[in-house]
Amino acid sequence: MEIEKTNRMNALFEFYSTLLTEKQMNYIELYYADDFSLGEIAEEYDVSRQAVYDNIKRTEKLLETYEKKLHLYSNYVVRQEMIDEIKSLLKESYPETEKIKALLDNIQEIEEE
Repeated sequence: MEIEKTNRMNALFEFYSTLLTEKQMNYIELYYADDFSLGEIAEEYDVSRQAVYDNIKRTEKLLETYEKKLHLYSNYVVRQEMIDEIKSLLKESYPETEKIKALLDNIQEIEEE
């Protein structure tokens, strides 16, 4: 399994998990976050490996669809990049640097809630 795909699915799952069914959440979490195999998930839920595979593939497409429509993850990434850039610019000496850094930290805390 590609590490980039795993990271993306885990990130999308963080943003959109509440929009999934309980079974979809469980399968995706076990497969991507806990690194279970299809066989292990199938055994856990007493279903076929094919059923698990089909559910995971449908859920992946659903997560990507949510992202295409809502852009929560991509907007988060862009905001984080902007915050990082501002922080790097603040390494120079500005009169209100500490206050600005504190505000940026507060924004990041809100993002992570």
